[in-house]
Amino acid sequence: MTQKNGRDLREALRLPPGEPVDLSAYGTRATPGAPGRKAAALRDAAPTGKRLAELQMRLWAASTAGDGRRVLLVLQGMDTSGKGGTVKHVSGRLNPAGCRIQAFKAPTEEERRHDFLWRVRTALPRPGEIGIFDRSYYEDVLIARVRHLARPAEIGSRYGLINDFERSLAEDGVTLVKCFLHLSYEEQRRRLLRRLERADKRWKFAPGDIDERALWPAYQEAYQLALERCAAPYAPWYLVPADRKWYRNWAISRLLLEHLEELGPRYPQSDLDVAECRERLLKGA
Repeated sequence: MTQKNGRDLREALRLPPGEPVDLSAYGTRATPGAPGRKAAALRDAAPTGKRLAELQMRLWAASTAGDGRRVLLVLQGMDTSGKGGTVKHVSGRLNPAGCRIQAFKAPTEEERRHDFLWRVRTALPRPGEIGIFDRSYYEDVLIARVRHLARPAEIGSRYGLINDFERSLAEDGVTLVKCFLHLSYEEQRRRLLRRLERADKRWKFAPGDIDERALWPAYQEAYQLALERCAAPYAPWYLVPADRKWYRNWAISRLLLEHLEELGPRYPQSDLDVAECRERLLKGA
């Protein structure tokens, strides 16, 4: 399922590791690599979902024979950028038995007694699983920086700790798919207004969401630093334009598919005596 132009979506969306990031240079309504407009992307959803499910089953099956590989999809973005919607879209194509989903909220009292990566380690996917993080350990260099929840020196040291952590994950067989959902200021306003206007969405709204909007420039700066300082060949960042929900869902499903296809999981070889087992069943065993 390669791109028609010969470039996979990873190449189109990957941020160059180690280079400064200017989020204003990237369009939030762009659709790089898309198969066409919305209708074409929706048509592509069925074969993509079928292929994702097949590869997930192979990955899960391979783990029963000792294959320790697994996948971790990390979703980061401003409020209303669609992290939860993406989780729903992607996980709906997967077998729940082989999928671990974790939404990270403000740390509990117990979690505060440990280092900031402690709660993340307990939520990592096991061999054969696909894990999805709705927010992640990056909150500890984003919110902590914007809200001044830790000393600048401590926050600065966390970038290196994250890089070491992600390197250890890669060495342990974890394929990291880190996606930044790039949303515009105006689109966030429209989505927040819809939450206010719709009774079935209003529960998601909090007055504090308006206060957070006042910190938009600070959050953009914090994201730029995280995207620049915590990108490596083994853990790159993919910038996904998120104003168009159909593109966001298509792109992340596609990114996940490309990583799974590169892993190429296979069903384990069986040493069953098929003929003997068949004969026993036919004889009424």
